[in-house]
Amino acid sequence: MTKATTPDEETKLGSIVSHLAELRDRMLRMVIAVGVIFLVLAPFAKDIYALFAKPLTDSLPDGVNMLIIGVAAPLLVPYKLTLMIAFLVALPYVFYQAWQFVAPGLYKHEKRLVLPLLTSSVGLFYLGVAFAYLVLLPMMFIVLPIFTPADTTYSPDISSYFDFVMMMFIAFGFSFQMPIATILLISTGFTTAEKLAGKRPYVIVGAFVIGMILTPPDVISQILLAVPMWLLFELGLFMSKFFGQRIKEAGDARDAMQKNARQDADLAVLEAGDGKAESEAEPRSAAATAAGAAAGSSIGEQANALWSDDDESGKNYTDAEEDQAYQTFEDYHPHNDNNK
Repeated sequence: MTKATTPDEETKLGSIVSHLAELRDRMLRMVIAVGVIFLVLAPFAKDIYALFAKPLTDSLPDGVNMLIIGVAAPLLVPYKLTLMIAFLVALPYVFYQAWQFVAPGLYKHEKRLVLPLLTSSVGLFYLGVAFAYLVLLPMMFIVLPIFTPADTTYSPDISSYFDFVMMMFIAFGFSFQMPIATILLISTGFTTAEKLAGKRPYVIVGAFVIGMILTPPDVISQILLAVPMWLLFELGLFMSKFFGQRIKEAGDARDAMQKNARQDADLAVLEAGDGKAESEAEPRSAAATAAGAAAGSSIGEQANALWSDDDESGKNYTDAEEDQAYQTFEDYHPHNDNNK
C-alpha cells in the first residue's frame, strides 16, 4: 500500500512540478529563439564562414588556400559555425529567459545588484569575442606562419581552424568576465576591494598563467590575453566603488537574514529543550509527591501510635510525650479550626 501524502507534502510537490514546468517552458523558448535565428542565417552559411576565416585567409600567401580534409566538413563546418553565431545572437534573449525564471526567488536588493551584472556580463562576453576576432587572431596568424618549417606549406584545415577559433572566442569571452567576478567576490563578502588590491601581483601572475594555458605557445598571444585580464581586474575594482551602495545593501540584508535564521534556530532549540524538560519533570514531580505522601503517612502513623490511649505494645506515655505526638500529628494532618 502506498503511504498517504500530507497536505504540506502535496503543496511542496505541486510547487516543484510548477517550477519544473516553467523551466521547461523557458528552455523551450530559448531553443526556439536559437532555431529561428539559425534558420534565418542558414542560407548565408558560406558567407558567414568566409567572414569567420578572414583573419587567417588574409595572412596566407598568394595561391595558398585552406584545406578540407573531412568528408562531411564542407557541409558540417559552415553550419556548425552558423549555429554558434545564432546562439551568440540569441544570447541576450537566453539570459532574459534565465532571469525571468530566477528573479521571482530573489529579494529586491538582490535584483538591483544582479540585473546590472547580468547585462554587463553579456556585453563583456561580446567584447571578448570581438577582441579575439579583431585583435588577437590577425596578429596571431601573422606570427604563426613564421615558425613554419622548411619544405612545408602553412595551410590549415577548415575544421581545425573552426575548433581553434571557437576555443579562442570562448576563452576571451569568459576571461572578459573578470570585472563581474571581482564585483561578485566583493559583494558576497568573500573579500574586500582593499584586500583584492593587495593581491594584485598574484592576479597578474595568474593572468599570464591562464594566457599560457589557453593560447598558442607564443608570447604575443599570452600577452594579448593576460594584459586585458589584468586591466579588466582593475576595472572591476574601480566599478566596485560605484556598486558600493548596492553591495552594502546586499551585505546588510544578508547579515540580517543570517541573524534572523540564527535566532529562529536558537528559538527552536529552546522550545525543544523546554518541551523535553517538561516531559521529564512530570514523572519526577509525580514520584516526589508519592514519596512525600508515603513519608507523611509513615510519620502520621507513628504519631497516632504515640497519641493513642490504647497502644498495642501496652506502653504508658507521659503528658510530654503525648503533647509531642499531638504536635507531630498536627504537622502532617492539620485540623480544621471550624471542627474544633
